[in-house]
Amino acid sequence: MLSAKSLFQEILDNDESFRLFCSIAASGESQGGWENARIAALVPQSERGLAPKIARHGADEDKHGRIFNALMKKRGLEPVEVPSDTDYTMLLERHGIGLAHEKLKGDQPLTVQDIVAYLAHSRVTEQRASEQMELLRKHFADHPDVGRAVKMISNDEDNHLAYCHEELLRFACAGHGRAIQRTLRECAHAEIRIYRDVSLAVMAHMGRILGWPRAKTATLAAGIHAVHAYERAVGWRRMVSLKMPERRDALGGPAAAAPEFA
Repeated sequence: MLSAKSLFQEILDNDESFRLFCSIAASGESQGGWENARIAALVPQSERGLAPKIARHGADEDKHGRIFNALMKKRGLEPVEVPSDTDYTMLLERHGIGLAHEKLKGDQPLTVQDIVAYLAHSRVTEQRASEQMELLRKHFADHPDVGRAVKMISNDEDNHLAYCHEELLRFACAGHGRAIQRTLRECAHAEIRIYRDVSLAVMAHMGRILGWPRAKTATLAAGIHAVHAYERAVGWRRMVSLKMPERRDALGGPAAAAPEFA
């Protein structure tokens, strides 16, 4: 019987599929680390108090990238080149989700509107990250190899999502509510389409590595399309709502150190 747990267990048990999974994850997290570091450096003077939290967000993402690389190293594996059709962060940037890299590579300070857009984009993508890590935590929190990593990353993603909610509500109270809602809706609809495409690509690559029969691949693809249909109809709404989180000031301190993997 196909289930999220059985699928990930299959990927985890095979060196090549595990290497691809970790390489994709490490690349995306490292890219997020760079983006947040640049945003923190370019925060406008009126919002300099937000810079340490953005930097903490970036430090967490960098840490996650190191964790995935360490998981590969523990098994004697080297990272593999990430196929372009599985590069979630690159595809998001290409479709205008997140601040343009050309802008981040420059020295011109960002505007308050840029920061609002960054937070709205992050609120959508961190929803996805939080849900994905919660699923892995549910099934693999006690796994001897990946359990510690899953729990730490899941906790960090929950912190990132809480931070986005809190800061967006602050900006909404300052008069940016309409822009925030418009950006959230646009981003959510784009993200669910990109997530579908990336999911299909990842499953196709995994299927080739693991030798899945055509029927299994077709069943998984149908499931991915069904999730997309639900998200396009009503599921996107969970990505655009805002409420004050239970975790207040979730990124107010230094990033926790990554665990050691002997």
